[in-house]
Amino acid sequence: MGKLARKVAMVGAGMSKFGAHFPIKQNRDLWQDALISTINSVDNGVDLSKDVEELYLGNFSADLFNHEAHLAPLMAQLAGILPKPAARIEAACSSSGIALRYGVLAVASGIHDVVLVGGVETMTEVPTVDVTDSLAAAADTRLEYPAGATFPGLYATVATAHMHKHGTTDQHLFDVAIKNYENGAENPFAQVQNTIEQVMAAKIAKVKDQGKEPPAWNSPYDFLRSSSNPFIANPLRLFDCSLVTDGAACILLASEEVAKKYTDTPIWITGTGQGSDTLSLHDRDSFTSFRSARYAAETAFKMSGLKPKDIQIAEVHDCFTIAELVALEDIGFYRPGEAGPAVSAGETKRDGKLPINTSGGLKTKGHPVGATGTAQAVEVFKQMRGIAERNRQVKFDVERALTHNVGGSGATAVVHVYEK
Repeated sequence: MGKLARKVAMVGAGMSKFGAHFPIKQNRDLWQDALISTINSVDNGVDLSKDVEELYLGNFSADLFNHEAHLAPLMAQLAGILPKPAARIEAACSSSGIALRYGVLAVASGIHDVVLVGGVETMTEVPTVDVTDSLAAAADTRLEYPAGATFPGLYATVATAHMHKHGTTDQHLFDVAIKNYENGAENPFAQVQNTIEQVMAAKIAKVKDQGKEPPAWNSPYDFLRSSSNPFIANPLRLFDCSLVTDGAACILLASEEVAKKYTDTPIWITGTGQGSDTLSLHDRDSFTSFRSARYAAETAFKMSGLKPKDIQIAEVHDCFTIAELVALEDIGFYRPGEAGPAVSAGETKRDGKLPINTSGGLKTKGHPVGATGTAQAVEVFKQMRGIAERNRQVKFDVERALTHNVGGSGATAVVHVYEK
């Protein structure tokens, strides 16, 4: 794939608060929150009803979560853009990442000048057991799920293989979680806004209030190795897993010719890549790397003309802590087996040489699966504009960034490259 036929800019980006919102808020309510946030982010204002020519909406499974299937026209109605076209995009956890890609290609092709891209998911309407069952629809439901291979189990397989092949340790996984909890604590839109240390202190205080002997935790690692962090699928524990989340996110894209109407500081999307792999994990040659992600990253880099070393920050798909390590290696930031030690050395912290998941990632920002891909782009928009809330703004001018969004256990992946 060559260069984009014309330049495509993010001129607005916003999201709802991520968290457990049902029954107070559902898909349409969260979508309206994201729309309002996006409109408010456009420097010179925007009239969605007049300007937007099409909507690409990411949603994994409102069918199973909410008994709603035909979301795109509803969300287009709420955005005020009817009778213009609207399409729902489904690609498991990468649904809105793929929707963003389709929006970029539509603008780059010249079909449209302005498109709205977004994602929404309300997952807490059903019990956790039903969430697990619904998410499993993105895996091999004929050969893997009936054998007990839920997504924690599939990613536990990845973690076990990575540990065996590369010497990855539980501390490497813990350091991913600790970092992302620190970042999420500074994100007012995150589902969890506490550090691991704060969670640990709260548990100690609760035990003391009950008149019991407090646990002898001298560090976050003691806490993360304790029964307060139980195994979900060995070697993955509770704090290795992303959250069940409700939320929505939205991006306004414009061609170079009209972007200046909305802002003097557009964020350009200069590379987009998508890859695929077998639906089932057991059919693959390797469990320690996702071929789809490698292909998507290579395609996006080739289109942009950049290389991994040129990227300054990235939001990557950390549905489980091991997924962040695999992502860093698949993208090319680190060689296989080197991501874990790099995270433990602090290289991926906000003040490190390559800040990763400054939003808190899926781990603490939350993972409303249909909205995750566009939420990653929202974070990049804020960091590149220098407007990230609280203390999570990185301390340098971000000129080049990347997002990496995975569907299922790597059957789909999409990567975008951003430049000022």
